[in-house]
Amino acid sequence: MYQTPEDRPVYRLLTGADDRAFCERVSEALAQGWRLYGSPSLSWDTAENCMKAAQAVVWHEADVVR
Repeated sequence: MYQTPEDRPVYRLLTGADDRAFCERVSEALAQGWRLYGSPSLSWDTAENCMKAAQAVVWHEADVVR
């Protein structure tokens, strides 16, 4: 098995409001060695009246099948 930061699973789905903080979380994951997995997803949250974003990342050593 692979050793990831903070012993996290090799696959993670980052979610949150589509804002600078979300972009910084994705950027931080990339700097730690995670890589993007697939395209981001966006959805309008009517309850919060804002755009929500999701981006999957996988650990750089993980052998994943698309």
